Amino acid sequence: MDLDLRDKAALVTGASRGIGLATVKALTAEGARVVAVARTTTKELAATGVTVVHADLSTAEGAHTAVDGAQDAVGDLDVLVNNVGGAVGDMAGGFADFDDEKWHAVWQLNFLAAVRVIRRALPGLHRTRGAVVNVSSIGARMPGQGPMPYTTAKAALTAFGTALAQEQGRHGVRVNTVSPGPTRTGLWIGESEAGARLAAARGVDQETLARQVLAELGFTTGRVIEPEEVAAAIVFLASPRAGSTNGADYHVDGGINRAP
Repeated sequence: MDLDLRDKAALVTGASRGIGLATVKALTAEGARVVAVARTTTKELAATGVTVVHADLSTAEGAHTAVDGAQDAVGDLDVLVNNVGGAVGDMAGGFADFDDEKWHAVWQLNFLAAVRVIRRALPGLHRTRGAVVNVSSIGARMPGQGPMPYTTAKAALTAFGTALAQEQGRHGVRVNTVSPGPTRTGLWIGESEAGARLAAARGVDQETLARQVLAELGFTTGRVIEPEEVAAAIVFLASPRAGSTNGADYHVDGGINRAP
């Protein structure tokens, strides 16, 4: 299916690996002019050939750098994908293990980064009548199934997307959310530092951790989610083919969230 994204200007944050990298590749395959934002350029990101802007999105200055750099490269944005997020340091503890500094750091990256990037990009999105996709987490709907600072920040991001969609729809800007479950290279599963620490805290290797998570969360698909599967949902929601979808929260979660 042609998603009508050829020559559209797109910005993807957290683009060096995982879901962000898969989204960069999917948008590029659709013919979009993509700018990737990451703190560093990985070999895999460099191989895509897209423009890369280096920025730390846990800071206000980083959000400005990201959007201004993207607009310098491709003009006003038609598509904005807020994917940056994840664990900050050791996230294996319970409530009493997270001090104010840890809460602040997690919320900066997983919530306020998206707020700041959208604010900076919004005038251009008004001009293009563009689309925003925020990458949240199924943890927003199941907050007891992950580190508390992370899941509550993602819950805020999901609520923010719904509210912003209602406000910005009259300006022609659509805002939707994609909520993945445990994804390879994500917070709980894969080769990430957070996954390694969680496995160590349980005293198991990461393959065993993957099997435990599948069993505990009750994946109806019986396997870990692949980044490309999440990226497919993101790119569809960003495209004109989803022109009547606004304020939605798409779950790509292997069936673990059974709430109606």
